[in-house]
Amino acid sequence: MGQESEIRPKPLVEIGGKPILWHIMKYYAHFGCRDFILCLGYKGEMIKRYFLDYELVENDVTIELGAEPRINYHDAHQEQGWRVTMADTGVDAFTGARVKRIEKYVAGESFMLTYGDGVSDVDLDKLLDFHKSHGKIATVTAVHPPARFGELTVDGGQVAFFSEKPQTSVGCINGGFFVFRRELFDCLRDADDCTLEQEALTKISADGELMAFQHSGFWQCVDTVREMEILRGLWESGRAPWKVW
Repeated sequence: MGQESEIRPKPLVEIGGKPILWHIMKYYAHFGCRDFILCLGYKGEMIKRYFLDYELVENDVTIELGAEPRINYHDAHQEQGWRVTMADTGVDAFTGARVKRIEKYVAGESFMLTYGDGVSDVDLDKLLDFHKSHGKIATVTAVHPPARFGELTVDGGQVAFFSEKPQTSVGCINGGFFVFRRELFDCLRDADDCTLEQEALTKISADGELMAFQHSGFWQCVDTVREMEILRGLWESGRAPWKVW
């Protein structure tokens, strides 16, 4: 990500003037999920500051100065009712350690989890229904990886199919947008080197407790400047598939 990730944590990289983290949270809020826990690490204090200043930045404000100053916010923003817990989970912690360290903040028997650098148009209602239907510990959203180049199907030297679509038609990868039962925490260690994917999910999969929700629609993570520009271009053109609010 070059300079983008040198001056800020990746979740605060902006798409259309808003952090990608905000886009992800807006998407979840559209489906009624408004209780958020953020696993903070690198430059996490910047994410804390973003939400601490949210009311001030997003509203017109009247400030009455004096011995007993008062602040009045006008024109309430659309993020009313969001509850955001920001947990310092360690600068050097891997994904499993981060999730283990927010166990005390997770209420209920099931919870949703995703990465802070990817957007999608996955139907979260259908994802949750699927998770409830199979009764396993974990559900991962399986997505088609974005195609870096045009996709070709070749038959005897002749191109039988050509596509410049952003997603490939074959093969699936871990797209995040998980749903877990609380038993996941038993598969994690409170140690910096604990990974969600290689440790917990590998074990859960071997035990037959990991199911895949197939999503053939839009999905895009942001690992490079090029991928960031793809999302910015979609947003600015009014064609962002994840903008459902």
